[in-house]
Amino acid sequence: MFKTIEGAADCEIRSVIRFLNARNVLPSEIHHQICHAYGDNAMSDGMVRKWVRMFNEGRENLHDEVRSGCPSLVNDDLVHKVNERVRNDRRFTISDLSLHFPQISRTLLYDTVSSRLGYQKVCARWVPKMLTQEHKKQRVACALTFLMRYHKKGDGMLSHIVTEDETWVSHITPESKQQSLYWKHTGSPKRKKFKHTISTRKIICIVFWDRQGVLLVEFLPQGTTINSAVYCKLLKNLRRAIQNKRRGMLNATILLLRDNTRPHSAAQTQDLVTSFSWEQMDHPPYNPDLAPSDFQFFLHLKKFLGGKRFDDNDDLKNAVQEVANNTGGRIL
Repeated sequence: MFKTIEGAADCEIRSVIRFLNARNVLPSEIHHQICHAYGDNAMSDGMVRKWVRMFNEGRENLHDEVRSGCPSLVNDDLVHKVNERVRNDRRFTISDLSLHFPQISRTLLYDTVSSRLGYQKVCARWVPKMLTQEHKKQRVACALTFLMRYHKKGDGMLSHIVTEDETWVSHITPESKQQSLYWKHTGSPKRKKFKHTISTRKIICIVFWDRQGVLLVEFLPQGTTINSAVYCKLLKNLRRAIQNKRRGMLNATILLLRDNTRPHSAAQTQDLVTSFSWEQMDHPPYNPDLAPSDFQFFLHLKKFLGGKRFDDNDDLKNAVQEVANNTGGRIL
C-alpha cells in the first residue's frame, strides 16, 4: 500500500507540477497524482491549474513572491510619541493610550508598549515609611560614623556592641511558606494549606544579645506598656546579666545598638545609660538596616515556632528560651 507524504513544503509540490507539466501531463492528471502522493488536501485542482499556467508563461521561481502588504502604522515617530506618553504617566492603561492614538488598535498599542518599548506592568514596592531628605542624610551620617569607628578600632569593636529588640510571640504561629514545601510526583495529590487565624494569645519577647550570644531574654504579658520605667528595669537586669555572663566586659565601653523609640530616648533612660558609662550608637529614624535582630535571632525564632501550638505562656517561654540557648543569635 502506497504511503502518502505528509508535511511537504509548497515548493516541493510546485516542483512536481513543473516536472509533470514539462512531460505534457494534463492538469487534471497532475492534480490526481499530487493527491495520491501527498494527500487530498495537499493542493486544490484550481491551484494546480494556476501553477501550470504560470509555468507555461515562463515562470521558473517555485517560491512565493515577496509581498509588500499593508504599510504598518507603527513607525519610529509613533513609537517615540507613545514612549513620551508612558513616561508622563506610568499608571496608564491601554484604554487611556487608545484615546490619544485612535488610529492604532489596542492590540497593536499593547505590542508597541511591551515588545517595542520593553515596558512591563508591575506593582509599586511597599515601604513602611516615606523618608525625607533629612532622614536620608541622618542615615548616611550614622553609617559613616559606624564605618569610621570600625576603621579606627578594628574588628574588636564588634565585641562591645549590645543590641536589643522586641517582638510578639504567639501561642499559635502559622508555618511559613518555606516550611510547607514538600516533594511530590506528577501524579501525587496536591496538599492543601489552610489560612490560620492570628492568635490573640501572645506575649512580648525582649532580647538583648551581643556577638557571642544571647545575654538576656525577658517577657512581658499582653497589655503591658513598655515605658521608660519598664525599660530602665530591663537595662538593670541587662547589666547584671553582662556581669555574670561576660566577665570584664563592664570595664570596657559598651555600645548600645537599638532604635530610637520613646522608651529608649526618654530622659530617665538616658540618665541611667549615662550612669552606667555606656555609649549609644546613633540610629536614624525608620531605618531597619541597623536592627540586626530582625535578620538574626528573630528569623530563627519564627522559623522554630512555625506550625507549633502552645497551651500556656510557660510552654511558650520555654520554647523561646530553647532557641536562645541553641542559636546564640550571633552577629558574625
